[in-house]
Amino acid sequence: MKRRTVIAALAAASVLGLSACGSGSPSSPGGGTSTAGAGSSELTKVSVGVIPIVDCAPIYLGDKQGFFKDEGLQLDIQTATGGAAIVPGVVSGSFDFAFSNLISVMVAKDKGLDLKFVANGASTTGEKGKDIGGVVVPAGSPIKAPKDLAGKTVSVNNLSNIGDTTIKSIIEKDGGDPASVKFVEVAFPDAPAALANKQVDAAWILEPFLSKAVSEGGTIVSSNFVEMSPELDIAGYFTKSDTIKGKADLTAKFTRAMNKSLEYAQEHPQEVRDIVGTYTKIDEATRAKMILPRYRVEFNKDAFKTLGDAAAKYGTLAKSPSAGDLLP
Repeated sequence: MKRRTVIAALAAASVLGLSACGSGSPSSPGGGTSTAGAGSSELTKVSVGVIPIVDCAPIYLGDKQGFFKDEGLQLDIQTATGGAAIVPGVVSGSFDFAFSNLISVMVAKDKGLDLKFVANGASTTGEKGKDIGGVVVPAGSPIKAPKDLAGKTVSVNNLSNIGDTTIKSIIEKDGGDPASVKFVEVAFPDAPAALANKQVDAAWILEPFLSKAVSEGGTIVSSNFVEMSPELDIAGYFTKSDTIKGKADLTAKFTRAMNKSLEYAQEHPQEVRDIVGTYTKIDEATRAKMILPRYRVEFNKDAFKTLGDAAAKYGTLAKSPSAGDLLP
């Protein structure tokens, strides 16, 4: 497959939602590394593609706390409404680094694009019923466990990604038939209504929409991330291998600052809730109730292998990915 064709194909895919909802393009054109303008000529401008969701709070907090400036970097944070612009944006050079769920980068690697993570982004809380995502059913549903999803219609934000991959895995683990499930695409903001109107039998939903669905009478029958692995990393920051090799100093500085940002976010949950209100339209009352992801520096390679093997088993990938090829 030619490189241009690969990039075009990837533009049809998307990142996890709230690690990735829908598709979109950067909020501003351009990108790439350059020297910052007047008054800050000593800083190196770095473009980073993110999605305006809770998972990306650490980079905003780190920028506010001066962690990137301490490394001589000036962040140019560019938002996209979803994953359609994320991987192609890095490949084209519009972004120096970008945020994506693990499956999306696995798919890109599987298609021949040489990408690699440089820092973690967001991980499951590890607690059933108290995670950032879950499979929800309406009040009175006969579905009580993952195996009961067999033969039912289940919504996910994007097909052939981290949602349906993890759900298939936990259905099979519970003794059900994952091949009999009909997955349909419904954006997270629309999922509670689709569930209430019985357009689907169950919906996979992430925060803050998960809390909304539960408050309206829905019941969580599976915390699919946790049930796949309580140590599952969901997303991270990645770039081209050429950038890691050719701009090793820049990569090291970004990674150090990002790691400080992750640690700070984990230690200051209220500041996470507060800063989310500066780059999203999530109101204060909702931000106060939503479950936050776990922010940590190290990737869990065993959980990565579990996820990658499942993606290959269910046809999302042609083969299982190597942690050594994709993780720092």
